[in-house]
Amino acid sequence: MEPRIEDIASKKLVGKHLQMSLSNDRTFDLWRSFMPERKKIKHSLGPDLICMQVYDYSTRQNNFIPDSLFEKWAVVEVSEFKEIPDGMETYNLPGGLYAVFNYKGTPDMFAGTAQYIFGTWLPQSEYELDTREHFEVLGEKYRNNDPDSEEEIWVPIKIKQG
Repeated sequence: MEPRIEDIASKKLVGKHLQMSLSNDRTFDLWRSFMPERKKIKHSLGPDLICMQVYDYSTRQNNFIPDSLFEKWAVVEVSEFKEIPDGMETYNLPGGLYAVFNYKGTPDMFAGTAQYIFGTWLPQSEYELDTREHFEVLGEKYRNNDPDSEEEIWVPIKIKQG
């Protein structure tokens, strides 16, 4: 599974977020709150949904454990921050270099893919993990909890130093 490497411009995002950990996963609550309201978002750039994770790298230092807290966002990309619906927030995703992996399967099947990305591909590549946001693009082939579901996994990277 080889990724494509993309250098993206910054993106304007609108949606909702919750703080959670792997041991206290609130993803279902987040999306249950977001999905009925998403059509209220103006200036959307398309039908794709984005699931984004924001980690606190200042306290993490490569010691991510199941109780480590992070923010998870349910968002769409917009052209401008105007007419933001009540209960939603804006987020400026900085641009940068990403390794983009195509994933097919259910969320509970993802552990093996994550192990490959972070345990095999990344250490063997010319890149290292960057301290920016991780996200998944849930496009037209995404089907919640379906083994035939497809999505893109976007991992922030930078050229290895030294």
